[in-house]
Parts: sequence; structure tokens; C-alpha cells
Amino acid sequence: MKITARNRLKGKIVEVILGATTAHVRIDVGGSIVTAAITNDAVNELGLAAGQEAYAVIKASDVMVAVDD
Repeated sequence: MKITARNRLKGKIVEVILGATTAHVRIDVGGSIVTAAITNDAVNELGLAAGQEAYAVIKASDVMVAVDD
């Protein structure tokens, strides 16, 4: 499948938390945790579960970074 996202981060799913309609999928990417907010339906359709390898796909024209002093 071809996608136009600029960034794909490969990692391992460490946790899937289902909410009322939205799930939070936590992915360990080289020791850093990336959290994706997707629909519960998407979690079910993709069969996402802890322990699976997955890609965090980031599609944005701007990404902001904040640094604590």
C-alpha cells in the first residue's frame, strides 16, 4: 500500500487502551513511547494487540517539538 505520510516509525505495541470510541495505542520506538489515538473500530479491523510489531505513521505538514529546561 502506498502512503503519502512523511514519517514511519517502526516499533512494538506495548499497550492498547480502548475507550468509549477512541483507543490509545502505545508503541515503543527505540526506547521512546509514541501514543496514537485511533478509533476502536480501527484497532479491531487491524487486529492490534500488545507484542505486535507496528509502524507509527505520522502524517502532518508541521510537527512542533517542546523542550523542558
